[in-house]
Amino acid sequence: MLYGVLFYCVILLVLYFFQEKIIFQSQKLSQEYVFQFDQPFKEVFLKTEDGNHLNAVHFINKNPKRVILYFHGNKGSLKRWGEIVSFFAAKQYDVIIMDYRGYGKSTGEINEQKLYDDAQLFYNYALSKYNEDQIIIYGRSLGTGVAIKVASDNQPNSLVLETPYYSMKHLIENWLPFFPLDIILRYHIPSNEFIKNVTCDITIYHGTSDRVVPYKFGLQLFNSIPIPNKRMFTVTNGKHNNLMEFNEYLTTIDEVLKNN
Repeated sequence: MLYGVLFYCVILLVLYFFQEKIIFQSQKLSQEYVFQFDQPFKEVFLKTEDGNHLNAVHFINKNPKRVILYFHGNKGSLKRWGEIVSFFAAKQYDVIIMDYRGYGKSTGEINEQKLYDDAQLFYNYALSKYNEDQIIIYGRSLGTGVAIKVASDNQPNSLVLETPYYSMKHLIENWLPFFPLDIILRYHIPSNEFIKNVTCDITIYHGTSDRVVPYKFGLQLFNSIPIPNKRMFTVTNGKHNNLMEFNEYLTTIDEVLKNN
């Protein structure tokens, strides 16, 4: 019994003091690192109100169909995610993708409100280059909550979510049901609340074999959307990081990006 209590307390302390490292598994890059991608791009740095600098890659086409503002998942940096979003740049979409604070070349300490503020900063950057009805917001995994928040505060063309969660708190409760998350968790990211204020078209992709963000949470989020202009693509046997390999994604994404 005593060992069980001690173990519980140790886990509680780890969750409290190291939750940033658990949730945000960043890769840092030297400021001198040179990105190399197959599609044309430029590197962007935006300064935050508190004096930090956020790094982004802006893929640019001569005659873009639209622009995708992409919020990536919790692992890696633009070194990895730039390769992933090149998929969209090759389809003649401009793409703007930022690294969160502490990721890649971006500086500063992360917290939930700064996530939202920084995301809005890049939405404003997109607005300075494109008409708002040309902006598609795309979120993946961790980035889905951020994407939903930005979409709820603005009027983009559409919102695409890949492997979303109902809320961060809800997701972590699934894995740690016996811990007082209301007390120790500093990141709640209530996607289910933000999405009530989204008015643009919403598309969700989720795989049935996702073990990071189980499919049931994507479905729960979809069912909570109050507007009729929504759709969800279920990728049978799709996992958390491989939906782009499935026909259900590949045969629908062009229509999703084009017609919204």
